Amino acid sequence: MKAFTFSVPQEIIFGSGSLNRLPELLKKQNAARVLLISGPHLNKMGVVGRLRDSIVSAGAACETFTDVEANPSMETVEKAAAAYHAFGADAIVAIGGGSPMDVAKAVGVVVTYGGSIAQYEGVGTVPGPIVPLIAIPTTAGTGSEVTTFSVITDHSRNYKLTVGSQYLIPRCALLDPELLTTTPAGVAAACGMDALVHALEAYLSRAASPFSDAMAEKALALIGRSLRAFVADRANLEAASDMLAGSLFAGIAFSWARLGNVHAMAHPLGGFFNVPHGLANAILLPVVVDYNAIADHDGKYETIYRAVAASPKAEFSQEMLADELRRLAARIGIPATLAEVGVDAEKIPEMAADAMKSGNIYVNPRTSTQKDIEQLYRRAMGDKT
Repeated sequence: MKAFTFSVPQEIIFGSGSLNRLPELLKKQNAARVLLISGPHLNKMGVVGRLRDSIVSAGAACETFTDVEANPSMETVEKAAAAYHAFGADAIVAIGGGSPMDVAKAVGVVVTYGGSIAQYEGVGTVPGPIVPLIAIPTTAGTGSEVTTFSVITDHSRNYKLTVGSQYLIPRCALLDPELLTTTPAGVAAACGMDALVHALEAYLSRAASPFSDAMAEKALALIGRSLRAFVADRANLEAASDMLAGSLFAGIAFSWARLGNVHAMAHPLGGFFNVPHGLANAILLPVVVDYNAIADHDGKYETIYRAVAASPKAEFSQEMLADELRRLAARIGIPATLAEVGVDAEKIPEMAADAMKSGNIYVNPRTSTQKDIEQLYRRAMGDKT
């Protein structure tokens, strides 16, 4: 067994009604002036207002920033950081999907150390701890509440830059499955597939360890048994709990094992065509799983298949996994090809060049060249050649 290290340096609170514990967490962090970061949808639904009232009831002042978009940009980070400084904040609470949490992490870096978030691109570039951050997910997908990464779009390059550091892990994560019960079906499907891809790619990564495998296997089991039920009925609290816990475990897994070609290729789709991240992952997944099949030498494909298959067959062959993933995606309403979500094949060479810059390429189980990535994009477009 190869050597490995891990740590989970945060407080994680999971369960129905756990949102009510936010005031005590703020007091633990000595938070007096809180910037609450979220998106416009949760603001319109009144979720942000209720959370602001909870923060004020804890004795802290609160300012809100709710202009976070999907695939958040460097400009949004700059605006949120300006709001932090203008308010004189000393802590951040982020509520929503991965986008508000990515912005909150990036804001935490720049208000602590200055400059632009682009200066911290890469792994291990953040000098030290950032301001106190509490993360509250309202989707089961990114696992950003427990990950070491922030992904921000640089529109000047049509590129999604990644900042990776243990210092980005939020001090506290509150996971309340009741917050998931009003998720639209399409969002639940795309986010759920995102979480599934996190678990699958971490499990197959060359950087996987017994620790990350344990997290990934549990995530696969929880997501595999409940994704269909959750998309069918988001008010199903048991399914919502499985999905939220599965996303959590998958996030921990990939923080330590990284990911693979699916994520390397998904980020350019967001940068060039603003394809939502979970949707991009879901469409790419079967194509990359097919490509990686010859590298499955330890039976992990069969483990994944038995976790996600609706009716697993007794006999297994490697090609069955990609077929099952296609059936799963179709069942929950995921488009079959990138062409269906507005991707233009003319940009494939540029997207492939960007994908090759990702560190995830180098831990993918099968070695890949830029030509390989271009071919995978074409297959995901619907090209059968």
